[in-house]
Amino acid sequence: MSRQTITRLAPAKLNLFLHITGRREDGYHELQTLFQLLDYGDELSFEHREAGQLALEAEGPTAAGMPLDGNLILRAADLLRNACGKPQLGAHIKILKRLPAGAGLGGGSSDAATTLVALNELWGLGLDEPRLCQLGVTLGADVPVFVRGHSAWAEGIGEELTPVSLGEPLYLVVTPDCFVSTQRVFTQADLTRNTRAIKMRDFLEGRSGNDCEAVTRKLYPPVDVALRWLDNYAPARMTGTGASVFASFTDEGQARSALADLPEGCTGFVARGMDRLMPRAYTRINTKE
Repeated sequence: MSRQTITRLAPAKLNLFLHITGRREDGYHELQTLFQLLDYGDELSFEHREAGQLALEAEGPTAAGMPLDGNLILRAADLLRNACGKPQLGAHIKILKRLPAGAGLGGGSSDAATTLVALNELWGLGLDEPRLCQLGVTLGADVPVFVRGHSAWAEGIGEELTPVSLGEPLYLVVTPDCFVSTQRVFTQADLTRNTRAIKMRDFLEGRSGNDCEAVTRKLYPPVDVALRWLDNYAPARMTGTGASVFASFTDEGQARSALADLPEGCTGFVARGMDRLMPRAYTRINTKE
């Protein structure tokens, strides 16, 4: 019996800015942000299994402590098969985990989205992209941008997406050794929640920021230290609610030189932005007997 394995990149994202424009009656915050996908992230492999077996195996530099029970990857797989009325479908999933948790890089959301897209193909379910996004948003507001696989301007709670073309800018991403709780940041009384909505032109002309940055810097001093350090090389900004911070570079040598000089307790990587996750470039399909 032949078995097909699909391997995909689950890319990281940066929030190039993040504004909170209001708060809904259900407690969710209205946002504006610009998602930049990166050519760096986790790598997931999916192999078909029979009799409804779902298993997850993790390795990699940030796999330690990653929960394997109730993980977003398994929740996404279970959600997908149940939505199609096929609980008998199964898969063995392996993840090479590079992205740290609680870093604002979208690792969990990207993993979940990659699972939806890859298993939809592996299991031959034939769901279209809008339906996968409908399922994905129930797992997290950031999941749809990864399902669509395109850098995007986002509004609503982050699920109203307009694809954008940003080219391939070069970034140094630095993560201090701390886990940032998004819930804790969003429940702070002094968090700005009434920023005026902007247009793309405002962002391009430098009239944007991250409304969570001041709160996160106060609650998590290592984030403040990382931002101050990176500012010595290029204008630095935090992604999401943190903990990761980033800066854009025009010279790869300078970016890698800064990477080699990371302060103690920080990790980092250099990556390029990408407008779209190209399936042929980032997908491998293997069939074995």
